[in-house]
Amino acid sequence: MGEQTPRLALLRLSGEIGIKARATRMQFRKRLVQNLRDALVSEGLPPRLEVSHDRLYVELPSHVTLEDHALARVFGVSSLSLVERHPVTALPDVVRIGAALFADAVRGKHFAVRARRVGRREGVVTSAGAVERELGAALLPYAAGVDLGNPEVTARLELTEHATSFFTERARGPGGLPLGVEGRAVALFSGGFDSAVATWQIQKRGVECDLVFCNLGGAAHLREVLRVALHLADRWSYGSRPRLHAIDFEPVAGALRAHTTTRYWQILLKRQMLRAAEAVAGEIGASAIVTGDAVGQVSSQTLPNLAVVSRATPLAVLRPLVGFDKSEITERARAIGSYELSKAVGEYCALVPSKPATQARLETVLAEEARLPGDPLRGPLAGRSVFDLRALDPAVFDDEGLAVERLPDGAVLIDLRPLAQFRSGHHPGALHLDFASALAAYPSFDRQQRYVLACEYGLLSAQLAEQMRRAGFRVHHFRGGQRALMRAT
Repeated sequence: MGEQTPRLALLRLSGEIGIKARATRMQFRKRLVQNLRDALVSEGLPPRLEVSHDRLYVELPSHVTLEDHALARVFGVSSLSLVERHPVTALPDVVRIGAALFADAVRGKHFAVRARRVGRREGVVTSAGAVERELGAALLPYAAGVDLGNPEVTARLELTEHATSFFTERARGPGGLPLGVEGRAVALFSGGFDSAVATWQIQKRGVECDLVFCNLGGAAHLREVLRVALHLADRWSYGSRPRLHAIDFEPVAGALRAHTTTRYWQILLKRQMLRAAEAVAGEIGASAIVTGDAVGQVSSQTLPNLAVVSRATPLAVLRPLVGFDKSEITERARAIGSYELSKAVGEYCALVPSKPATQARLETVLAEEARLPGDPLRGPLAGRSVFDLRALDPAVFDDEGLAVERLPDGAVLIDLRPLAQFRSGHHPGALHLDFASALAAYPSFDRQQRYVLACEYGLLSAQLAEQMRRAGFRVHHFRGGQRALMRAT
């Protein structure tokens, strides 16, 4: 594409927004623009957008790509394209500019032309069919031929009253509804695959979420869970300020061990977790509780047990993964980028009965709860810690000088980001090895060498650095991730 005009990101709104009544549609679009501005600021870009019909336009610097860009992680955006927009509408001008822009892209390849009118159709003077025919004929001498069914390159145009946009690629957005338009909930959050994906799924439906973490594993468990929570907050919560409420649940587990029947421990624990979430929800004005339950996945998630657990609270209990297989959940975790972080979260279960109840009856569970002395949640709720995830100090992940803010002399710098991000910009001295490859390869590294690991936000790098240090390596991670590293260059 040419360099004479600014590169624009064209964002298409989710179809669900377009079918709402006009007042609701305007409200949703206003919130979407607010969230997009937050995403741009998070990338260090000016928060300027142009709104036109069901399209949004953002001017981007020349080096920016849409792959894994914050704009592609804003709920309510169905797809994105990098476009050149020219103030032409007449057929001869559209064909002339299109031929100049697309000639190199179609050279020696089979291609198709796709054009559509956008906005007030009666104001668009050129028909989409005429553009496809005329521009296709103009491009044919450069190409190997036309293939309308399976083209190697598709030349795309959007025709409006005052301008035409030209592009070839179309990246998918998450779709859904703009975060915040459907109110607030609290999500029971363990940091594992299920709770992270469940939180993401309900955010996709426009619901802002605070996270409630019932801690059974102490400080180490908290650090692991915070890494997953921070990933969701920094990459998928634009327009929101989610918090994590960390509650020490060991006293609750201790009370259950001391006073209740073993086979009901898991059900009783889940009911106490729902009540803890209900208490937090009441404080922040949330309307529902989100869990990662899926029918039949573990003993506490049989249908009868889920029914008994749900009766612990009058709030709606939302289970967005209720019909998912475990493989579907982990596949979604990979797609949203939480898989490796969740994989590292340990199992910290203080209550593991050998023969758990799978068909619990409510009256039996209520009788078990009546054996508890007082309210086991009172102290843990009063003493909980609350973390503002969008303002979280990276030092919370530091352990024994693990983090550095400058590169030590002679250290090998390893960039753990995906290859596309590495290619878009990196420290001049960095070697590239994505996280999964580094995780598999580090046992063969030279143990006499000193290493510094860097990733996007300083989460995966801290996780791998901790693991390598336990294995005896001299290793650090760069605090603050890629941006901090580039500022220090």
